[in-house]
Amino acid sequence: MIRVLIVDDHPIFRQGLIRTILSTTDLMVAGEANNGSAAIDKINIDEYDVVLLDISMPGQNCFDIIKEIRKVKPKLPILIVTMHPEGQYALRMFKLGIAGYLTKERAPVELLEAIRSVASGQKYIPQSIMEQAIGHVEHGLERPAHETLSNREYEVLSLMLAGKKVGEIAEILSISVKTVKTHRARLLAKMDIKTNAELFRYAIKHKLVGET
Repeated sequence: MIRVLIVDDHPIFRQGLIRTILSTTDLMVAGEANNGSAAIDKINIDEYDVVLLDISMPGQNCFDIIKEIRKVKPKLPILIVTMHPEGQYALRMFKLGIAGYLTKERAPVELLEAIRSVASGQKYIPQSIMEQAIGHVEHGLERPAHETLSNREYEVLSLMLAGKKVGEIAEILSISVKTVKTHRARLLAKMDIKTNAELFRYAIKHKLVGET
């Protein structure tokens, strides 16, 4: 049996994952956590074969959660299951050592395939990410501006693109409003962007958000 730890702060989505996994004969839900700290505690105590990890949870930086899991259990496969489009976070997280990336809109059968794949030691990489990486190598493309941002700046950018206000971002990331404003100013300067309209045009061009 493949022992799965589900880490997501939305009870309804966790229940959906549990039902999907219970429909199989080779997978089992061995644990649940609603934040990164609780997940680390469980990983320190129990044994798991795969961690299903959401990106957007209150409290600890999602990149730090991944780093902490890698530190505690370097070989434990981490499969990201998130609402964020593949182009937003996937490449950064693969660099940190995740085993796979899947958006929540994918069919349950694909989730089960992804869990089995990473549990067997393989990577589960979305086709769009493969094409993006290959395109950069083949064509010698320069890194787009958003890839030069720090992980924290990138989190702030993603939340801005999701329509969150400064106060909401501060609460979600558990940092001060002043710190959010500092990150916002730095990321806009690095990207040479002056207005929100410019920012959203850039985001659409680079598929950080969908066109409406």
